[in-house]
Amino acid sequence: MDTETGSVESTEPPGSSNEPPNRQFINCTKQEWGNWKWQFKNRLKSIDDLLKVTGKIGNISILASEKFPVAITPYYFSLIREFDNSDPIFRMSMPQSEELEDNGVADPLCEDSMSPTGCLIHRYKDRALLISTTTCAMYCRYCTRKRTVGVKEHVIQSDELNRIVNYLKEHSEVSDVIVSGGDPFTLETNKLEKIISTIREVSSVQTIRIGTKIPVVMPQRVTSELVNMLKNYHPIFINSHFNHPNEITPESEEACRKLADGGFPLGNQSVLLKGVNDNKLIQETLCRRLIRMRVRPYYLFQADLVNGTEHFRTRISRGIEIMDHLRGRLSGIAIPQYVVDSPGGKGKIPILPNYMISQSPEKTILRNYRGELVEYPEPLG
Repeated sequence: MDTETGSVESTEPPGSSNEPPNRQFINCTKQEWGNWKWQFKNRLKSIDDLLKVTGKIGNISILASEKFPVAITPYYFSLIREFDNSDPIFRMSMPQSEELEDNGVADPLCEDSMSPTGCLIHRYKDRALLISTTTCAMYCRYCTRKRTVGVKEHVIQSDELNRIVNYLKEHSEVSDVIVSGGDPFTLETNKLEKIISTIREVSSVQTIRIGTKIPVVMPQRVTSELVNMLKNYHPIFINSHFNHPNEITPESEEACRKLADGGFPLGNQSVLLKGVNDNKLIQETLCRRLIRMRVRPYYLFQADLVNGTEHFRTRISRGIEIMDHLRGRLSGIAIPQYVVDSPGGKGKIPILPNYMISQSPEKTILRNYRGELVEYPEPLG
């Protein structure tokens, strides 16, 4: 991949629903492959697990795997085309030696200091984030919560949930609750329903959002049982986390179709990652394919200042170049908002190319996506 010229080796979805590229490494039946519980139980969680299915380590760091947790579902592992850092899925999921460099902070968004009670983060006045679990189907190497997620796979307990409900009742200004983690969809359906139904009983909560990477890394989890349960608690919005076109497969498309057909507005929150998707054509292709799946590109995040993730960070100027490229080439509904989640927990800051050239009382000079200057007259008086 050439991030400067924008050339892409291939942006076609890998494999098919019957035979993913690395399926031959996984010893299982077709029925097991399609069962989310089998996928979750058989996550590759150590160097030994990876050696058993590949017979090689490549440029995986054993020390990094000991410092930060590793987990990758057989399904997501099967999408790796090259067992090295030239492959975006390998780069996002496999421990690297660069993670051993302490060049960030453990909690760059100051979430811990904004937690009024266990498993709840209240940063913005009208919304709060509930940590349903610290477990994910796959542990992203750039995760903003590397300090907690996967370190101990914890599920929210009844007493913690009760304290959250009491807090929300005392803070009626919170009308929007984001159920996050970890990944809420790793929970059994009845456990997830307990969380959602309890939150829904708080009269001041109007909207529930769920943040999940499951359609990307374990799409088998999106079952009719799950969708039918969630339909009882509308309005629910669901945000997925696709970063690269190679993650869009027949299985992930089917998972998104089920959720969209269930009436859930779908959004996507990507992270701009060096060597993965810091490329104009990759981002354009990703946005086009997301819209085709009825998933609206929502946010493109600048990577957070997390310990061990410096090798993923790009310059903000790179993100601005990508956004400038997308404008005029994609429909407005297909263009994400590029944001920096500012250090210190000071909130999301949208970043845009400079379209305003100059301003006076009589007129404003603007630049369009073609680079042409446009004179816009200001109202008289």
